Amino acid sequence: MALFEQSKRWPKEEQYALTDQVRRSSRSVCANLSEAWAKRGYPRHFASKLSDAHAEAEETLTWVRFAERCGYLDADVATALAAQYRQINAGLLRMISTRDRWCAPAHRP
Repeated sequence: MALFEQSKRWPKEEQYALTDQVRRSSRSVCANLSEAWAKRGYPRHFASKLSDAHAEAEETLTWVRFAERCGYLDADVATALAAQYRQINAGLLRMISTRDRWCAPAHRP
């Protein structure tokens, strides 16, 4: 949501380019994580959706860098957002590597 709030201030000419892309990828991280959780009864599907969330978070990091370089994000804000997405990615990678812990038989439908 912090990134969404920042993107509200970006130039109108970026509405269908950078603004739209960063909003889609950042929202997709959450959506894919929700889908992964719903599929935790199936370890391969669970890991696949977590991998999708990871890829979307990496894409979001790329858009944050573009926004900073274009002067739409203050360097401190961009650094803080990037740190949050790196933390999210670290958690997603840990979940992928320990998927059996998250997909215990008790969670299976």
